[in-house]
Amino acid sequence: MTTAKKTIGIVGARGHTGAELIRLVAAHPGLELAFVSSRELAGQPVRDHVAGYDAALRYENLAHGEVAAKGVDAVVLALPNGKSGELVGAIDAARPDTVVVDLSADHRFDERWYYGLPELTRGAYAGQRRISNPGCYATAMQLAVAPLKDALAAPPACFGVSGYSGAGTTPSDRNDPAKLHDNLMPYALTDHVHEREVTRHLGVPVEFMPHVAAHFRGITMTVNLWLAHASTREAIKARYASFYEAEPLVRIVDEAPWVSAIAGKHHAEIGAFALAPGGKRVVVVATLDNLLKGAATQALQNVNLALGFDEWTAIPRP
Repeated sequence: MTTAKKTIGIVGARGHTGAELIRLVAAHPGLELAFVSSRELAGQPVRDHVAGYDAALRYENLAHGEVAAKGVDAVVLALPNGKSGELVGAIDAARPDTVVVDLSADHRFDERWYYGLPELTRGAYAGQRRISNPGCYATAMQLAVAPLKDALAAPPACFGVSGYSGAGTTPSDRNDPAKLHDNLMPYALTDHVHEREVTRHLGVPVEFMPHVAAHFRGITMTVNLWLAHASTREAIKARYASFYEAEPLVRIVDEAPWVSAIAGKHHAEIGAFALAPGGKRVVVVATLDNLLKGAATQALQNVNLALGFDEWTAIPRP
């Protein structure tokens, strides 16, 4: 475990996740935030846009080569899907030893990249410098399904509801509070990228139906699971408790967790374990903050792992 100070930069730092990551890095005893790159905010003080951050750092508008030339130990990419390829190429050419954590979906299907959902994939980490951060919905789905994946008789059906921060900062129907008021907005009801992501990395097919609601942050994932053999609620809950016993960022609860209770928290909660008559159908509910455990917190777990820090350094425990 390292104690040496390491440097980190963030590209695409204008969005909600970038702000959360800036706050996490600022509280990290072993990390120094060397730069934050944002075309729209270039020249402006970071503290004017990130509550709780008081250092003198300013946003920069850095070209791909300029990011690579910064020579930092780690770079986190918080860019829209489809935008990271050329930047990663520039870092590959100039600074291949740099740790790159990509929050977009661009490399989640690339076998050359480590897929960093630590609670489920930590054992596959072997020093890779290219890390793909899982999607927020995909994290909730995988955490909810993983303890039972070997006992399933059918694909899990996952009904997901996210706060509108998950739609990013570019204006759209899915992040317009006026259109979301008194509304629940379904979208991409088949073949969503997170459906494909979970099917790929969990190794079982899943069915995913995403929705956006009027709250700002937090995901509720209600998962219907058909079991090959009948079980009891107590046995199922015990299986989840045992599976996540050593994981400080996964909390098993008895009742269905509420999304209002997870906002601003760094862990996931899994509960309900509602069993239908016959013992073969169970409904599990998972919640997490899409900006934290679904993005920034998980990115910091991956940075910590790659740079040799304790995985949970600077991450508040539940």
